[in-house]
Amino acid sequence: MDLPNYFIIDTQPEAPLSPQLITEACRQLKRNRIQYLRDFPTAHTITLLAQLAENWQDALYPFRIKALKAGQQSTGFSPESLARGLDEFFARITEDSLHNLVTQELGDPRRLDAPLSTSEERSENRSAFARGPELIGHITAGNLPCPTLMSLIHGLLVGSAQFVKCAENAGFIPRLFAHSIYHTHAKLGSCIELARWSGGDDPLEKALFDEADCVMAVGRDETLEAIRTRLPNGKQFLSHGHRVSFGYIHKHCLSRAMARELAANAARDVAAWNQLGCLSPHVFYVECDGAVRPEQFAEMLSEAICQLEQTEPRGAISEAEAGDIAHRRSCYEIREAHTGDVRQWKSEDTTAWTVVFEEEPQFSASCMNRFVHVKSTSDIDATLRAAEMVRGQASTVGLAAPKNEAEEIVIKLAHWGVTRVCPIGQMQNPPVGWRHDGRPTLGDLVTWTDWEM
Repeated sequence: MDLPNYFIIDTQPEAPLSPQLITEACRQLKRNRIQYLRDFPTAHTITLLAQLAENWQDALYPFRIKALKAGQQSTGFSPESLARGLDEFFARITEDSLHNLVTQELGDPRRLDAPLSTSEERSENRSAFARGPELIGHITAGNLPCPTLMSLIHGLLVGSAQFVKCAENAGFIPRLFAHSIYHTHAKLGSCIELARWSGGDDPLEKALFDEADCVMAVGRDETLEAIRTRLPNGKQFLSHGHRVSFGYIHKHCLSRAMARELAANAARDVAAWNQLGCLSPHVFYVECDGAVRPEQFAEMLSEAICQLEQTEPRGAISEAEAGDIAHRRSCYEIREAHTGDVRQWKSEDTTAWTVVFEEEPQFSASCMNRFVHVKSTSDIDATLRAAEMVRGQASTVGLAAPKNEAEEIVIKLAHWGVTRVCPIGQMQNPPVGWRHDGRPTLGDLVTWTDWEM
C-alpha cells in the first residue's frame, strides 16, 4: 500500500522486529506524549476526532478510498460490508457524542485539563483532576477493526501515548486510521505506534509490557489469561474476552407488518461485520402465540438476509469456515428430514447465509459468517433458562417488546448478567457512551488526583 513509513507496521515484513526496537519505540512515544499530547486541550482533541470521523464518511477521502479498494483482500469483508461498517462506526463519532462520553465518565471534559469540581465536590471545597496512562499497550483481536479504532480514540481522549500490537492479517484498517490521524495532526499521530506480530511472542510482548503502564487486550479468554500471568507487577490490565449475543422478540411485536420490519432489522444485525463480533446475534428467540409464529419469523428472516446479500454480499471466507457451515447444514438437513421441529433456509450453491429454526429452545452457538438460529420460546424466563450455558458470557440482547413489558424484561436480563440491551437492528452499532462489558471506558483508564482546598 502506498503509505509513508510513519509506523513500524509500514516497514513490515521487510524490517525485522526486536525487543530493543519495541522498547525504543515505546520510550519515544512517551517523549512525544509529554511534548505534544499530555497538555493538548481535550476540547481540541474532540474537535479533531470529530472532523476526522466526518472525513472518513466522505466518499472522496483518500484513506476511505484505500480502505474500500484494498479492504476485501486484506480483511475478507466485501466493499459494501466494509463501507456500511465504517459509515456506521464513524457516524457515531461526533463532537456531541465525545463530549457526552467524557462527561458521562468523568463529570466534565475539562477535568482532563485541570482540577475541577462537581457541585457535590464544591460543597466540600475540593476538586479533582483526571489523567490517563502514560503509555497504553493494546493487544488487539483479528476479527473486527472497530474495537481497535475506538480504543485508539479513548486513548487520545485521555491523553495517552499508545502502542498497538495488531494481530496477524488484522492491521489494515487500524493502520489506515493511524495514518489519517497523522495526516490530520502529525504531532498527535507521533504519539501512536503500530506493529504486528504473532500472539504469544514473549520477547516482543515483554518489551511492550515492561514499558506500558496500562495494557488493554481483546481476545479469547485463554489468551487474556496468558497475558495476565506475564504482566509485571503493578501494571494495569483491562481485558475483554469472548462474549455472545442474542435477540428476543415479544409476541405482541409479531403482527405481520411488525414482524416483517423486525426480520429486516435482524438481518442487518446478522450481516453487519459478517456476524463476527461479540455483539452479533447467534440466536433470535421468538415468543409463541404471536400473530406470526416463530417458524414464520425464521422464514421472513431468511428472505431478508437473502435480499441483503444482493446489496451487501458477505464476501469470501476460508475453506475451513465454509466446511464448518456445510457440515452444520448437513446435520440440520438430516434432522429436518426426520423430525418436524427443525427447518432450514440457505443460499443456493454458496455458504453465503443460513437460517435454522428449531422448536428446541436451548442456546445454540453459531459458526458465524451469516449462520443464525431462530428458536421458539414461551417467555423471557424460559429463554434465560434455555440460555443458562452462556450466562456470564452474554454481552448484548437485541430486544423487541412493548413499552409496558420492556422494562421488566431489561431488569431480568440485567440480573441474569446481560450488560447491554438495544433495539434489534442496532446490535453491532453501540453508542459512543456504551460501557463495554458493563465497565466504564474512560473511567477505567484514568487515575484521579483529588485536591482538598
